[in-house]
Amino acid sequence: MGNPLTLAIGPGILKLAASLATPEPTDLAAAWPAGWLDLGYTDNGSEISIETKFEDVLVEEELDPVAILATGRNPMVSFALAEITATNLKRVFNGGTITAASGCVYYDPPALGTEAYCMLGWESNDVQERWIFRKAIQTDAVKIPRRKAPAKATLPAAFRLVKPPSLQPFRAIMASPARA
Repeated sequence: MGNPLTLAIGPGILKLAASLATPEPTDLAAAWPAGWLDLGYTDNGSEISIETKFEDVLVEEELDPVAILATGRNPMVSFALAEITATNLKRVFNGGTITAASGCVYYDPPALGTEAYCMLGWESNDVQERWIFRKAIQTDAVKIPRRKAPAKATLPAAFRLVKPPSLQPFRAIMASPARA
């Protein structure tokens, strides 16, 4: 029989740290360290996908593979931000400049080749799990839909993860013993 207390329900809260040197949370009890900012509302929550690629090792003398080896991994976090702000534009375009003026704010994207990596975080609504994505960059096309109400404009983003030095690309923190 299953345990209903281990069901993961709800969209959770997305976080972003612009500096890769931002301290990571180490448990579920403490607040997120300074430097982690909430990303705000999303259109349909977020999705964590981790695709590991495998290749068969074949030899002429056997019909079946003699081994199956991992050849790559493509971890990704995707979501569509529902708040259209200059700050969120800077987040989905991997940097840029925001300038405040009288009555308006200007956003200019980063020059090609100067895009910056960030850290992403996610916390479940019941605070039974946290995920830290240690080095991410938004790689998807940004297509901002503009449609009649009740549809809203969103900023879609798909952040791909890369492996930082001496660490794995992500860490999941789960409540114990509930999620062990």
